[in-house]
Formats: sequence, structure tokens, C-alpha cells
Amino acid sequence: MRSLLLLNKYFLRYKNKLALGILFIIVSNSAQVFVPLIIRDSIDSLKQVINYDMLIRNALLIFGAALVGGFFRFAIRQTIIVVSREIEFDLRQDFWTYIQKLPLRFFQNNSTGDLMAHATNDVSAVRMYVGPAVMYSIDTAIRFVIIMTIFISVSPMLTLYALLPLPLLSYFVYKLSKKIHERFTKIQEKFSDLTTKAQENFSGIRVIKSYVREQYEIDNFTTVSRDYLERNMDKIRIQAMFMPILFLITGISFIIVISVGGTMVINGALTIGDITAYTIYLGMLIWPMIAIGWVLNLMQQASASMKRLQKIMKEDLEITDSKETSYAINSVSGKIEFKNVSFKYKKNLPNVLSGLNFTIEKGQTVAIIGQTGVGKTSLINLIPRLYDTTEGQILIDGNDIKSVPLKVLRQNIGLVSQETFLFSDTLYNNILYGTQNGNKEIVEKVAKISRLDKDVEGFPKGYDTILGERGITLSGGQKQRSCLARALAIDPKILILDDSFSAVDTNTEEEILSNLKEFMKDRTSIIISHRISTVKDADKIYVLDNNVIAEEGTHEELVNKEGIYADLHYKQLLEEELKELN
Repeated sequence: MRSLLLLNKYFLRYKNKLALGILFIIVSNSAQVFVPLIIRDSIDSLKQVINYDMLIRNALLIFGAALVGGFFRFAIRQTIIVVSREIEFDLRQDFWTYIQKLPLRFFQNNSTGDLMAHATNDVSAVRMYVGPAVMYSIDTAIRFVIIMTIFISVSPMLTLYALLPLPLLSYFVYKLSKKIHERFTKIQEKFSDLTTKAQENFSGIRVIKSYVREQYEIDNFTTVSRDYLERNMDKIRIQAMFMPILFLITGISFIIVISVGGTMVINGALTIGDITAYTIYLGMLIWPMIAIGWVLNLMQQASASMKRLQKIMKEDLEITDSKETSYAINSVSGKIEFKNVSFKYKKNLPNVLSGLNFTIEKGQTVAIIGQTGVGKTSLINLIPRLYDTTEGQILIDGNDIKSVPLKVLRQNIGLVSQETFLFSDTLYNNILYGTQNGNKEIVEKVAKISRLDKDVEGFPKGYDTILGERGITLSGGQKQRSCLARALAIDPKILILDDSFSAVDTNTEEEILSNLKEFMKDRTSIIISHRISTVKDADKIYVLDNNVIAEEGTHEELVNKEGIYADLHYKQLLEEELKELN
């Protein structure tokens, strides 16, 4: 339950509206508990004389009390329940904001479906505590206090007898709520598995259909879904015991009141009106008694969900602005220096990069080449701080990269990764995604540079064509060129192309590189590719091998060295000759 204390900051945010809601609860309950007293007086007065005026007056009082109680019951929902929705919104926004700040490493270790379950199901479970659980807790407490006060004023002895079964109720509620908490935690974990499975299937539907694995995936989903059902059924079996136990114990209280109270009426200690009012009040306590079980149930579920949310929100942000950050830096020129840089993805894993030392001057075009898995992508991911170095230092314009505000750093870097991603939006909005001051002129300019303009002419709505989820309506080459256009649109000081022409034919690639020459003037450019034709015109080429820079130089210098680069060059020339012969 301690995890629910973390919600106090949200309650304080809406304390005025919550205080108003509590006031409405007091007024509503005061009006409702007034009704049995009128009924008592009416019944007792009948023993003396039948007075029609008095009966009409009492009837109108009961109607008025019910009207006041009902109106303020509506007002309670307009305050406390509305606040619960506002807190739900705040909590979800805070969770979402924190998620956005987490490093790339976090998303590689957590499934999309699991995060979706946190942002939806867990937040909703917490909302049920913030709204209905809080409302009924306060409502129950106030009603209980008012009715107990009246009970004691009528007959302390009868009240003592009526409350005898309550300790038994508390014991059952405690035992059952503990079991519900354990089962609800397991349910939420299984719900995460369910959403993960659904998300993977929707994203990978092309692969599923290509390999005719529809039935296989249906069977897998059925298995996960059935596990989710069984865990829910375990919880429901426990919940099903709540109501019978509550009704049984409150029923025992009724029996005690009728038997003991009836005896007291016979002996003249109480009037018929007293015992009638007492019975009505006891009936009014049945829902609060039931609400206790329901509220504890909601609290256990909310506690389990809040723990899951807090587990995420306690994750180390790792990469963020810190005390080292200098907010006087508001732009980047483009000089990059690696000083003895080493990097590994986890402490217990070997280095992906070891002791790198090199400098890229402002306006220089540098290429990085090497076999698959030598750390090319890892290297360029360090520049926009998608990861931080394990050892060593990276400088931008002579400043430690960690001293540059993260927003300034990334706004000045145009990164086109080998994994393309486009949003389910128009091509126009996808291209201008990284800039807030874009216009059609910029879109057309960058589309022309990336050789996307000719393709757009064939699209049904041109740049206003909806691309579909992850750009599903585009070919691989069109996706890569769209991502290139998006990077160019932000007018970056540093342009990084990470094998971004792999799905583009050689002729189109040459045209794009030719178009980029003018754009890349006075900008620092880093090109990663497995094609020699892509990197041969770079000012300097670095060859990565065994986690270190094995060779460096211009195309001609590296060919003359007859090392790794030259060997790769000759192999690609041979492949081209064989293609021509065929």
C-alpha cells in the first residue's frame, strides 16, 4: 500500500476541489440519515393520535431530504470523480514524459506491449483508487460516524451487540485483499504479455502471411490469452467470496438487532419507532460494509499497478542534461573529436569500440567502413548521445559533448539510420517532422535532393498521401529516401548517413550523392556504408576492424596500402564485373 502514498502530490494539486467534494459528502449523508429519524417520530406519534397534517409534513420532509441528498450525491461525482479523471490524465502524462526521456537502452530491454499495458491498464487501475475508492472510503467513514453517533444516542447496549460481528468481517477482508493483491500483480504481468503478442503480430503481419503462419500465431495468441483468462479467474474466485461473507455478517447483525431490540421494545426500553429507525440505519450501513471490501479490492489492484509504474519511473535517465551542461551553448559548428573512446552496451559485455582517437573537422566529409558487426552504428550513436561512452571523451567544437544541452546537440544533427521509421501520417508531415518552421518549399527542396520528387508525382495525393503504419505503402528505397529528406529538412550542421542507401539502386545512389555535394558544403558529414562506391569520394575514410580503427586515409591511399579496404574494394570490383558478364 505504500506505493499509493506517491499519489499524494496529485491529491494536493486538486485539494480545493477534493475538499469541496468531502463537504458535499457530509451534506448528502446528513440529509439521508435524517430520513429514519422522521420515520421514527411518525411511527411513535401514531400510538397517540393520527394527525394527517403531521404525516403530510413528515412526508414532505422526507421528500426534501431525499432531494437534497440526491443533488449533493450528484455534486460529489462532479468533484471527486472528475478529479480522479484529471489525476489519471496527469499520471499518464507524467509517465509518458518520463518514458520519452529514458535512454535507447531501456527500449531495447523492454517490449512495446509491456509499456502499452503500463500506460493504459495500470494507469486505469490507479484511477479507480483515486476516484471511486477514495470517494466511497470517505463516504463510508462519514456515514458510519454519523450513524454510530445516532446508534449510541438511541441505545449503547444494542449498538454494542450489533457491532459484535465486525471484527470477524475485518479479518476476512484482510485475508482476502492480500490474496487479491498477489493475483492482480500476476494478471497485469500477463496482460503485458498479451499486448506484446498483439503488437508483434500487427507489426509483423507481412512476415506471418509470407510464411503462412496465421494458424500458428492464432494458437500462440490463444495460449497467452487463456493464461490471462485463468489468472483473472483465480482473482474472480477470491472476489466472489467477498459479497457472500459481507451479506452473511451483516445478516447476523440484523438478527441480533431484531432479537435483542425486540426484547428491549417489549420491556419498554425502546419504542417501535426506535427499533424501526435502528433497522433502517443498519440497512443503510450494508452498502458501506460492502463498499469496504470493494474499496480494499480496488486499493490492492491500484497498489500493484502503481508499483509497476514506479518501477519504470525509477529507471535511471542516464542521458540527460546535468551539472556539466552549459546552457550558454546554443549552436553547433560541427568539429568532432574522439579521445580514447571505448564503448560497451553492458558492464558484463566486451567492448564494441576500444580506444578510438580521431578528429573530424568542420565541413569535412568522413566515411566509416568495415565488416558487419564491427561497431560502425555504435560509433555514430555516440555523437547524438543515444548512448554515452564507457570510457574516453567526445568533443563538439572543443566542448565535451556532455556539456552541450541535449536539445541543442540533437537539433543540429541529422541522423538517417539504417532502420527506417515513418509515422502513419502524410509524407509532407513526415518530412517536416523534425522542424517547426517548415514549409512546402523546404519539402520540395529536400525531396529533390533525396530523389524522392519523381516518386511523389505518382502518389495519389502527392505530398499529402497518407503513408500508413511505419510507411507500409512505400518501398524500401522510398522509405530510405523519405528518411533522408526528413534529416535534410532540419538543416543540420552535422549529417550522419548510416548505411542509408542499402535499399537504393546504384544509379539512384550516385544521383543522391551528387545532389548532396552542394548541400553538404560547410557541413560535417559522416557516411557509413558497405559499398566502396558510396564512400570513395569522402575527404577521409576510417576502416573499423576488431573494435578499433585499423586503417585511415583517402580512397587512393587505402587502395595503395593493399590492406582491409583494398581487399574489400577488389572484391566489389569483381562482383560488378561478374554482374556485367551475366
